[in-house]
Amino acid sequence: MMQNLKILNKKEIKKILGAIESQWGFREELDYAFLETEKGKVYLANKEIFSIDLSKLKINSLGIYFAEIKSGIRLSIEGSQIIGPKATKNIVELNDEEAKQWMAGLDLDKQTECKDFVIIKYKDDFLGTGKQTKEGKVLNFVPKVRRM
Repeated sequence: MMQNLKILNKKEIKKILGAIESQWGFREELDYAFLETEKGKVYLANKEIFSIDLSKLKINSLGIYFAEIKSGIRLSIEGSQIIGPKATKNIVELNDEEAKQWMAGLDLDKQTECKDFVIIKYKDDFLGTGKQTKEGKVLNFVPKVRRM
């Protein structure tokens, strides 16, 4: 299991948190172990996981899927729920109809002042991350298995 997950060091975690602060204004500390796959997916796990001998266990995954690092950081649905309540910018609030479209997996025709990846919020709920385009759309990244 651990051969395809890299445990990130403090410098690598600081770089991720710096990108999150730059994009969403989130300035809190996240007291988790950060793990990254070869494909750039970042998982968060409780730091106590390292007190367990994992060598004798067959484990498919570890922790909660938090984000993907490509040309910037795209938060998962759970990542948006962790970051969203303390984020100060690049949050797109949806009305009832837009929330239905979003949960159905549709892109939204919505021009905002936001740039790049945005956190999607409906009332008090955080529904994931989209990408604001110059053409006035918010691209949807909700996985097919999580759509309604």
